Amino acid sequence: MSDATIPTASVPPDLLRVAPEVADALAGGRAVVALESTVIAHGLPRPANVEVALAMEGAVRAEGAVPATVAVIDGRIVIGLDAGEIERLGNSDGVLKASRRDLAPALARGVVAATTVAGTLACAVLAGVRFFATGGIGGAHRGAAHNFDVSADLQELRRAPVVTVCAGAKSILDLPLTLEYLETQGVPVIGYGTDTLPAFYVRDSGLPLAHRADTAEDVAAMARALWSSGLGGGMLLTCPIPAEHALDAAMVEQAIARAVAAAEVEGIHGAATTPFLLARVAEETGGESVAANRALLLNNVAVAARCACAYAALGRAEVARTAR
Repeated sequence: MSDATIPTASVPPDLLRVAPEVADALAGGRAVVALESTVIAHGLPRPANVEVALAMEGAVRAEGAVPATVAVIDGRIVIGLDAGEIERLGNSDGVLKASRRDLAPALARGVVAATTVAGTLACAVLAGVRFFATGGIGGAHRGAAHNFDVSADLQELRRAPVVTVCAGAKSILDLPLTLEYLETQGVPVIGYGTDTLPAFYVRDSGLPLAHRADTAEDVAAMARALWSSGLGGGMLLTCPIPAEHALDAAMVEQAIARAVAAAEVEGIHGAATTPFLLARVAEETGGESVAANRALLLNNVAVAARCACAYAALGRAEVARTAR
């Protein structure tokens, strides 16, 4: 099983820094999990943002994998932030929110930027990282059938040969349209222990999924089949939020409806939409959504680490067979 399909481009060192621990793990065929940084700069309030980011890294390590939080620091893509860089992202104002389209300007201008799902995937591929964990992906916003407001995350999920582990798409989105778009793009959407798409704060959207995996080994086998066959592209693994932390679906929908209405009144659109809606939903739920967000993030990173370890074990087994 070769990872040669990842274009490990020779990026100049002034544009890319891979932390030594991450580089060593990748070189040795060990499990690495990429983590996005918008959750630090834009997704969670202070000081919970830094605390959750560090807890996510700890959860990856607890499962035997190496965490690689991704961001742009002073015009350089960093795969594997140190604690000081995480603190800086979490406590600085004016941090750019960087999707794929924003990476080149951020690098050229020497700024600090937190990477979205799409931005993190694009950066992870440069280093050869195969697994990535986030909270919820972006998708088709409500009204996207008319205004074409669709996140770049969905295109990047098709392009990047990475398994993305999430709690489904953020429930502030149009979930049926998001799932339809992923189907059109040919992205395998897998339910982890579920037959329906999770809805971020809510365990079950009611939308059926075509495929299911019940163990990390199942996921690793699917990833191997996807890449070793030459089919390429990425895979989306959707994990329901742990039951004890899930929110009531009706309460969440009411909070989202009020947040969407407020966004329309205030003229919020584009990249500002998701942070605005998440903040308003947090207000509407009295902070319950923030606690739920933390729980699902920690669950997702643990699942991603287990899957990355299972995939690494497949690689070692194949090397051993070849050596006989």
